[in-house]
Amino acid sequence: MPTPSSIDGLIETASAYMADGQLKKIKGAFEFGALAHQGQTRKSGEDYIWHPVAVATILAEIQLDKDSLIAAILHDVIEDTPYNKDDIAERFGDNVADIVDGVTKLGKLEFENPQEAQAESFRKMILAMSRDIRVILIKLGDRLHNMRTLGVMRPDKQRRIAHETLDIYAPIAGRLGINAVRIELEDLGFKAMHPTRYAVLENAVKKARGNRNEVIEQINDTIQNRLSQESINCRVIGREKHLYSLYKKMKNKHQSFNEILDIFAFRIIVDSADDCYRTLGTVHSLYKPLPGRFKDYIAIPKANGYQSLHTTLFGPYGVHLEVQIRTEEMHEVSEHGIAAHWEYKQEGQSETSGTSHVELKAQQWVKTLLEIQQSAGNSLDFLENVKIDLFPDVIYVFTPKGDIITLPAGSTPVDFAYAVHTNIGHSTVGCRIDKKLVPLRTPLESGKTIHIIKGAEAAPNPAWLNFVKTAKARSQIRHYMKHLQTEEAEKLGEKMLAKSLRNHNMAYEGLTEDIRSHLIEALKLESWEQLLIELGAGNRMSPLVAKQIHDIVLGSDEVVASSNNLTDETHLPISGTEGMVVNFAVCCHPIPGDDIIGHISTEKGLVIHRANCSNVKHIKNQPEKCLDVTWDKKPEGTFLVELQIEVVNQRGALATVANEIAKNGTDIERVRSEDKDESYSLMHFVINVRDRIHLAQVMKYLKNLDIVEKIQRL
Repeated sequence: MPTPSSIDGLIETASAYMADGQLKKIKGAFEFGALAHQGQTRKSGEDYIWHPVAVATILAEIQLDKDSLIAAILHDVIEDTPYNKDDIAERFGDNVADIVDGVTKLGKLEFENPQEAQAESFRKMILAMSRDIRVILIKLGDRLHNMRTLGVMRPDKQRRIAHETLDIYAPIAGRLGINAVRIELEDLGFKAMHPTRYAVLENAVKKARGNRNEVIEQINDTIQNRLSQESINCRVIGREKHLYSLYKKMKNKHQSFNEILDIFAFRIIVDSADDCYRTLGTVHSLYKPLPGRFKDYIAIPKANGYQSLHTTLFGPYGVHLEVQIRTEEMHEVSEHGIAAHWEYKQEGQSETSGTSHVELKAQQWVKTLLEIQQSAGNSLDFLENVKIDLFPDVIYVFTPKGDIITLPAGSTPVDFAYAVHTNIGHSTVGCRIDKKLVPLRTPLESGKTIHIIKGAEAAPNPAWLNFVKTAKARSQIRHYMKHLQTEEAEKLGEKMLAKSLRNHNMAYEGLTEDIRSHLIEALKLESWEQLLIELGAGNRMSPLVAKQIHDIVLGSDEVVASSNNLTDETHLPISGTEGMVVNFAVCCHPIPGDDIIGHISTEKGLVIHRANCSNVKHIKNQPEKCLDVTWDKKPEGTFLVELQIEVVNQRGALATVANEIAKNGTDIERVRSEDKDESYSLMHFVINVRDRIHLAQVMKYLKNLDIVEKIQRL
């Protein structure tokens, strides 16, 4: 068995910031871990204990606390050894045991496929991370060491792990601001995913490095001397972009290697934020800045707490200089993120110091993940939503009170509304950007002030899913729709079953609990509500279920009350607001006042057609697929209808017709125009109307226009 002296590297790294008593406890954890993993080896052949020790060393390099290092040493004990969480709690305390349990993958549960297992493990990790963020930091250290030793795996497994790393773990490291870990994960993932491309790019960088070093040193000295003249204490670092960053830039911008390498990058580290702005002015006087390429992440930090001034300059020899200006503290945060201002204080240190800006950003992100998790339908949905949230090129917009909201680039007012609060998102009806009314699908721009207009009776629109960008907005809209659809399906299912029972001279209200239980058992369902939902969603046919109930009653002594409700005996009333489970056919656009028929679809629920629609002629004689429906006495909402209008070819004709439609309180959903001949054009308008009377009114006013030759409903 390995001896405690074999962990000298870990102890030496940790001793830079830990007391002797803490180091002794870490050695004790090593002894326990070595005993627990005794006899276990990795694919490389080395004793398994060296993997958790390596993970702990990675965390010690970013100066995590004693409990984090102990948990890192023990992070595979629950999963791979006979010891359990209670054993760890007894020896090292509940805190360590909870962290180890959070890192542990899901146990012996069965999943339909590996993707579902991965997604559920990820969900478990995020929930544990919400209780203690050290869980994800240990997981990142674990993944980094696995990537460093990936070469012993089969090529297909290497690619799978590398894909997961680039897809999830590297972005999480970036989201938490731990750029040193992110960069190494990205480069190792790139190397495993595309070994040939990696090798070619690496060799190209090595060849170009010699020629570039002289230019970098010259620019470095020039900047250093000018800042010294201005009495600004600083250090200037010429830096190279890492290989994965170069690869992404070449791929995304379709640029050659030489074009990318024409950009030189420098980092200037100074003593204070005031010096950052003084330095910016100095380098702008030294080299001309590129317009529109300045970003102030000190005044408005990135979503992960990152702060710096960024500018791009016209340098000597025709090269561009990317310059980052920051303080030592900002530099530490940019490398180590949340670990740079660790909220879990070392023993003996003050617990009263305030939560750092970086920690607040991380906590806010974790809170958002929890909201996404609570509204996600399943683990796979949750994982996909988190992936959306992990790749934000961000914008910064303002609330009317001046608060800053950070959103992914391309976000819309709906994303903004949900970022402020879920209830505001649900009640959104309009938006003003800098006091100007705009459509809800308008992409937002940095620096704008956003004012959301709310409606008391408003509700999310399924069409929002076509343009929202944030995971929170997407998950909350889907959650609302799913809940609403379930409620509506249950109500519709009850109406449909009641109508079908009347055909057997039975009343829905007369069904006893025994009959319901018998039917549920025969259909192998969990509840009566589930049956009604399946009926409303079109997954079961109400005439067939009614026939089964009739057969159950015939075979028993049960008596079901007869239906004497003759007014609704043949038709099911449709109000128009059952929008999630009752769909109105786009082929014929039925509106209140039309004779209608219902088609039961297994994919769309109940689809309403006009009775004379050619698409339902062939199923009218199939009672299991058709339902006699009628409009409610007071149908609600508006309905789409398509008009074809023949107009005289003249300037402004489209605007004239559209304006007349709008005058009648009618919204235009979409419009297209085509030439009929030299004199006339055909315009197709899809508009919203309340009923046939409203439609007749609109058509009457349109016919009165001099330019309208002919109008008809399609």
